[in-house]
Amino acid sequence: MSKKALTTYEKFLAKLTPKQAKQFSKERKEFFISEMILAAMEHDQISVRKLAELAEVSPTVIQGIRSGAKKNVTVKTFSKILSVLGYSLVIEKGDVRLPIDSSSF
Repeated sequence: MSKKALTTYEKFLAKLTPKQAKQFSKERKEFFISEMILAAMEHDQISVRKLAELAEVSPTVIQGIRSGAKKNVTVKTFSKILSVLGYSLVIEKGDVRLPIDSSSF
């Protein structure tokens, strides 16, 4: 049985200390959220100002999420932004799915 070769990403992760791995994981999630918002905005051809207006948040909030500068976004705000972009936020455990509706806040 041959041993599977590690990817560059796997090799990178293996070299991290537990503290570095935790920080990397956190920053990676923030990056993916930022990239998802950017891609959805580009796909829908929606500006920062228009998205902010429709989501009823400040354009500074949208810009902060896009740039990665805004780290602490509330579930309510994030849900409102996702809703405008046609996405929804769902909490899932096993077979149970609980959609988070921004209008319920």
